[in-house]
Amino acid sequence: MPETLITVDLKASPYDNPKIHNRWHPDIPMACWVKPGDDFVLETFDWTGGFIKNNDSADDVRDIDLSTVHFLSGPVGVKGAEPGDLLVVDLLDIGAKDDSLWGFNGFFSKQNGGGFLTDHFPSAQKSIWDFHGMFTTSRHIPNVKFAGLIHPGLIGCLPDQKMLDMWNEREIDFIATDPDRVPPLANPPFAKTAHTGQATGDVAAKIAAEGARTVPPREHGGNCDIKDLSRGSKIYFPVYVDGAGLSVGDLHFSQGDGEITFCGAIEMAGWVHMKVELIKGGMAKYGIKNPVFKPSPITPHYNDYLIFEGISVDEQGKQHYLDVNVAYRQACLNAIEYMTKFGYSRAQAYSILGTAPVQGHISGVVDIPNACATLWLPTQIFDFDINPNASGPTKLVTPGMDMPLSLDL
Repeated sequence: MPETLITVDLKASPYDNPKIHNRWHPDIPMACWVKPGDDFVLETFDWTGGFIKNNDSADDVRDIDLSTVHFLSGPVGVKGAEPGDLLVVDLLDIGAKDDSLWGFNGFFSKQNGGGFLTDHFPSAQKSIWDFHGMFTTSRHIPNVKFAGLIHPGLIGCLPDQKMLDMWNEREIDFIATDPDRVPPLANPPFAKTAHTGQATGDVAAKIAAEGARTVPPREHGGNCDIKDLSRGSKIYFPVYVDGAGLSVGDLHFSQGDGEITFCGAIEMAGWVHMKVELIKGGMAKYGIKNPVFKPSPITPHYNDYLIFEGISVDEQGKQHYLDVNVAYRQACLNAIEYMTKFGYSRAQAYSILGTAPVQGHISGVVDIPNACATLWLPTQIFDFDINPNASGPTKLVTPGMDMPLSLDL
């Protein structure tokens, strides 16, 4: 059996665990060391460190301090890894902890985090999902069941000081272009809630003051939220510091492309079994500056989809030029409107798009002025026929309760 190098106690605070951190900084000490060829297991908190509870209230989603996240297990040092190498990570297996066979999906309040469709869903809501082996269902969203594709939403290696300084400069400059925006354009360093792993004293203070927040993906990987990066995937990470400094967290039981609900996917605590190798000088050999990966050979087998189109004309009818972000938002809104005709609330439909294995595609970016994006909704996740027909949609017989809602006070 592989050795478990990092364990987590879900009843304890992640701040009490020295092998956890929530910032990116080259001075964060390695939590443990491995050799090329080693395989090992890391346990992880859910990305909020246990703040979101398995209940029927969304107050926790509304009230969470987002400067605390994400809580990551690591960094794992790899002996012999040097800047310019590629760290090859095989994700051998991923699972939920036996004492936490559930997950959550949520929409953050526009006043505290927001999300892809925050103007349409400005208040905090959440849904709870129970795991039944490889399948999941929710008491808050009836008539839906699907297989999970468990994956780490966040995985990456430590940046060097030059890269960290570049991140902070460009993101702080970006915030300055619209400093009062809600939600903000980016998240600058914030020392008060930094967890610096095993660092102490002046080193810990430096990390807290300079450490990059873990919210966005960057050149090193990080919070990319790629649902196909699951069991059996192989990832090639650029190495920027001696030892590489591999960290992982933010596990998802299942997710739709785009993680459009932001507290998206089905967030969970769990464990990752991985193996590491090195390609010396691999960054220059292959011209790699961002991670590349091979997808999992294991995917939920859905072969019938209802596909919704969107173009780069926004909800107010304003024309945008080949804007795939606007186009994908329109495809999502079109799918949500469609599902309401079967009895789902708009929130339930939005949660389905964030949690189920929907596919998002950039389908056309050449025909000015409209880009075309598509959202592929698997019809087989529903226990009723969701396809259009001449007799019209049939309302759900057992709509159940809606998702918990918390209004901003």
